[in-house]
Amino acid sequence: MAVDYYQLLNVSRDAGADEIKKAYRRLARELHPDVNPDPDAQERFKIVTAAYEVLSDPEKRQMYDMGGDPLSASGGFSGFNAGFDFGDIMNAFFGGNGAGQRGPRTRSRRGQDALIRIQVDLNTAVFGDTRELAIDTATACNTCLGKGTAANSEPETCVMCKGRGEIQQVQRSFLGQVMTSRPCPTCQGFGTTIAHPCHECAGDGRVRTRRNLTIAIPPGVDTGTRIQLAGEGEVGPNAGPAGDLYVEIVVAADPVFERHGEDLHCTVSVPMTTAALGSTVSLTTFDGPTNIDVRPGTQPGEVLILKGKGAGRLRGGGRGDLHVHLSVTIPTKLDAAQEQLLRSLADLRDEHAEQVGAHDSESGGLFSRLKDAFNSK
Repeated sequence: MAVDYYQLLNVSRDAGADEIKKAYRRLARELHPDVNPDPDAQERFKIVTAAYEVLSDPEKRQMYDMGGDPLSASGGFSGFNAGFDFGDIMNAFFGGNGAGQRGPRTRSRRGQDALIRIQVDLNTAVFGDTRELAIDTATACNTCLGKGTAANSEPETCVMCKGRGEIQQVQRSFLGQVMTSRPCPTCQGFGTTIAHPCHECAGDGRVRTRRNLTIAIPPGVDTGTRIQLAGEGEVGPNAGPAGDLYVEIVVAADPVFERHGEDLHCTVSVPMTTAALGSTVSLTTFDGPTNIDVRPGTQPGEVLILKGKGAGRLRGGGRGDLHVHLSVTIPTKLDAAQEQLLRSLADLRDEHAEQVGAHDSESGGLFSRLKDAFNSK
């Protein structure tokens, strides 16, 4: 052998494909004409490229290791452009996989995913439910069964690319004559053309239609929750597999309850007398009527917690709690009898406006704490 390809790439004879590719890329970055305009570097680049062409191909490498010259049929190094795939070199130089996709591409492709939004009330978000949906989407054409061709016709082999799906062109470059490939403009790379398309779908193999779908809404959903329905999206061209359907939930505001995570909150107003004397108040929840015990002496703003009466948990099961905020209603208008009763109560409790003020020091109120703070200085 006149030239040692392994020595040219500075790799051992048992080097793997990745090691050979890395060695070539390193030399190509050094010798490529766009980087190094030296004529000697260009000649070395041609030889190094030929070495990579041989050692990266298992069959050519085996022939070379047995003493043969895989490039001899094209005249040694000067003719390595014949049959040489410029795409392989560019992939190796710029980090590709060294092999491009060949042959016609299929007309059948996966359909797109679809997204719809639905509004539910808070009760549905708490307990879950089922919902009937009518969606407009792409489905397989029943006339041609997804083939895209009219009755009694089939796709025809493209006359330009002869069914290959690509055409090749020979161009001159600094490497000599280089053969490049691109998708066939006549068949768009499919290798076939549809001379007689289906009158229903115009050759696409699918049509838009409305269909009904039942979905299950799990307990605990909230605004922004997305439910994925695999394979319920649009059917792909030429009866390709369908994409997925995503249903996004929007929870409408409730007039009584407000949601914070898995807990619900509401406000219940009780009369002043009920707060003072205590009583039982009925509250209608999502679980039905529930009795709430208001203890005597309840203060405004107190919160009663009803365990397990909140929203469902989307993951993990169970439910949150219901927080009942108590608001004490103070009457704004009193008749003479009511006013007299309240004054009598104030006399009995020795509660008069002139006695209302800061707590004394013995009670430990705010005034005493401020006085002690100043006296300590």
